[in-house]
Amino acid sequence: MTSKAEEALGYEQARDELIEVVRRLEAGGTTLEESLALWERGEELAKVCRRWLEGARARLDAALAEEEEGAAAKGE
Repeated sequence: MTSKAEEALGYEQARDELIEVVRRLEAGGTTLEESLALWERGEELAKVCRRWLEGARARLDAALAEEEEGAAAKGE
């Protein structure tokens, strides 16, 4: 289930925050609790990015299908 805040995030915002989460995790120096919270946030952000990319793929596929149908109708 997604929250309103996650739905409001654009792809670039989610990606940039995910990059920051990964940077902080790789740098270390956080407590176990902080690391777990960062990891959970990273998982949420990855899902947001994945949904945006899946939506973009669906739009591209639909546009390509329309283009193919138009070309077939013209006998190309």
